[in-house]
Amino acid sequence: MEGIDDLAQAFERFPGIGPRQAKRFVYHLLAQGAEERSRLAKLIDGIGSTVKQCAECKRFATGQGTSCFYCTDKSRDDSLLMVVEKDQDLAAIERAGMYKGRYFVLGGVLTLSGKGAIRERDLLTTIETRAAQGLSEVVLALSATSEGEHTADHLRTLLAPLRERIRLTLLGRGLATGSELEYSDAETLRGALQNRKET
Repeated sequence: MEGIDDLAQAFERFPGIGPRQAKRFVYHLLAQGAEERSRLAKLIDGIGSTVKQCAECKRFATGQGTSCFYCTDKSRDDSLLMVVEKDQDLAAIERAGMYKGRYFVLGGVLTLSGKGAIRERDLLTTIETRAAQGLSEVVLALSATSEGEHTADHLRTLLAPLRERIRLTLLGRGLATGSELEYSDAETLRGALQNRKET
């Protein structure tokens, strides 16, 4: 059972995966056979060489160069920068089809106990760079959870010196308290974006 338990513990480190689900993954892999396990192992091993982190927005993307599709797309609005927690939130906003500005992926949230890390230094650098290119509004598009609210409070303090030049807004609360952007439907996200307010 040692190999099963070790692999299950590795799966438990994935976000949102508990012990029972982790064990299900292991038994599923065992049922698939050696060829499928080998294919999966190759995909995992190769992901670091095929997917890179965008130098500008910090999202993970495939493709050539140091910047992703959203950062190189000339048709996007340089006056808007949306700050999201994770890549999945950016994908959810894009599915809603309402927002055509730029993005920045924080890489997580700050917990109320003081744990967690965000890319605040990179965010400040990005805002300064984009301000020279016409940035006039930063939209804080964080989940409506206690950690998301805490992170938004921290960012408001961090960005306070820039408030004379740049408007800071929050998504409107078409989002229910406790909801994560990643799981919100397109209609809810559209409403939240349309009803954003200055913070």
